[in-house]
Amino acid sequence: MKKLLVYAKGYGKECVLSPLFKLLEASFELLVPLVVANIIDVGIKNADKPYIVKMCLLMALLGAIGLSCTLVAQYFAAKASVGFATQLRHGLFAHIASLSHSEIDTLGTSTMITRMTSDMNQVQSGVNMTLRLLLRSPFIVFGAMIMAFTVDAHAAVVFAVTIPVLSVIVFGIMCATIPLYKKVQGKLDKVLCTTRENLTGARVIRAFCKESDEEKKFYGQTNELNAAQKFVGKISAIMNPATYAVINIAISVLIWQGAIRVNFGALSQGEVVALYNYMSQILIELIKLANLIITITKSVACAKRISDVFEIKPSINDPEISEESVNEAKVDTEYAVEFNDVSLRYASSKENSLDDISFKVKPGETVGIIGGTGSGKTSVINLIGRFYDVCSGEVLVDGKDVRSYKLEDLRKKIGLVPQKAALFKGTIRENMKWGNPDATDEEIKEAIDIAQATDVLKSKEGGLDCVIEQGGKNLSGGQRQRFTIARALVRKPEILILDDSSSALDFATDAALRRAIAKIDYHPTTFIVSQRTSSIMNADKIIVMDDGRAVGIGTHSDLLENCLVYSEIYNSQFKKEGV
Repeated sequence: MKKLLVYAKGYGKECVLSPLFKLLEASFELLVPLVVANIIDVGIKNADKPYIVKMCLLMALLGAIGLSCTLVAQYFAAKASVGFATQLRHGLFAHIASLSHSEIDTLGTSTMITRMTSDMNQVQSGVNMTLRLLLRSPFIVFGAMIMAFTVDAHAAVVFAVTIPVLSVIVFGIMCATIPLYKKVQGKLDKVLCTTRENLTGARVIRAFCKESDEEKKFYGQTNELNAAQKFVGKISAIMNPATYAVINIAISVLIWQGAIRVNFGALSQGEVVALYNYMSQILIELIKLANLIITITKSVACAKRISDVFEIKPSINDPEISEESVNEAKVDTEYAVEFNDVSLRYASSKENSLDDISFKVKPGETVGIIGGTGSGKTSVINLIGRFYDVCSGEVLVDGKDVRSYKLEDLRKKIGLVPQKAALFKGTIRENMKWGNPDATDEEIKEAIDIAQATDVLKSKEGGLDCVIEQGGKNLSGGQRQRFTIARALVRKPEILILDDSSSALDFATDAALRRAIAKIDYHPTTFIVSQRTSSIMNADKIIVMDDGRAVGIGTHSDLLENCLVYSEIYNSQFKKEGV
């Protein structure tokens, strides 16, 4: 929690003024029982109506001043809590964006969404309540006890006994519930994960008639969440009746002692009422404090979860670039991309996903990568953009190890079209400018034409101003893939990577796309990952992957003769396709 306080920077004034005005309001509130005691002991006893009116006006004035102080305190508390949460949310978002694929894979999407939304709101609420009540409630409690001693020291002993007992109850329950609330948020992660999977995979679930199974799974997880919330809620619920019981016992003892002392003449009736009011103030403030403790407990647990994300350091960072390396000229090499004995192991795996991969690609060459599912095709191309780091060997781009590049400089060289076509809500033009923010409409249309999506653009009302829905839901799978390819081409990259990006395209469109890419005037080095041999058979070089190893590297004709895996893939597909 302490590490998160850096995001409160700029709101120090509000964090001081809010509790200060609350304490000022509490000070006026502590004076009210004394005014009531004077009304009874002086005004009512002597039937002095002017005095009663004067005291009533004084109470009204104290109330008005207290209300003004409260409003000012509420304003500063709201400003500080919202500002703190905003800066924290920005910081968390930026930190998550800095994490590599390895950390994101480990954390999971659902838990990051929960921490950005539900956890963040709980922390904001906790900061707001803390600024308003954390000092005010104890101040009233101990202030009321001190004021009670000024009224009658003998009767005020009840206060001195009651407050420690209440403190044990409140803080004991707080210590018991903090870890439990953290578990509740963890179960909320699971519910969110299931909900997200069901919403994104609704068609698959219906296609396999798994609605009832998913409902049972969802009900099971929500019931676990419900049970956890009920359990911690029961413990928290003990606080109110326990404090009520202690306070009411204390009030009974106070009235009993007060009656005896009034009878002896050691205490006036107004003073008994003042003591009762102070005890009532303690009761009210302890109820507020109990609710505050519950809120703070939740927010501390949520803050710990947010802090845990900040504790995760990205495994892939920009290198420390010295002045010599900045001024270093481009390495003289005839290869655009080189893999030298590369091996890769994912963070969650005990075995290597890639072993001893070596090949060299010249600028402008087209490289096809083919292999069975899980053979490591995508893992290979992910290393070029340094989305993961090798565990041994080296990957070179333009003769330099990718680990010596600034990530931004390296990835500006690359135009990547991922397996899953991802488009964002906005116009077609806005999506295309992800590739190049300075691209003109002519450049965008040229890239769209190369990607064989001109007919799609013409069919959309508004052309480049046509709005794409979230995830490209108003486009077909093939249309999404073509626009995703166009987005990569807008960048005019030195290295173009097509990761199985034509799977939703028909063979004619796929062939036209490859011909158009081959005619690009700036001749990018192209990597085509595909399950289809027809998509890569004309490549300058084909890499055949099998179980994380390159079992064949060469041209189509060479591999048909010398690589059993490639020939099996080719024969099975072309027989199926009837060629």
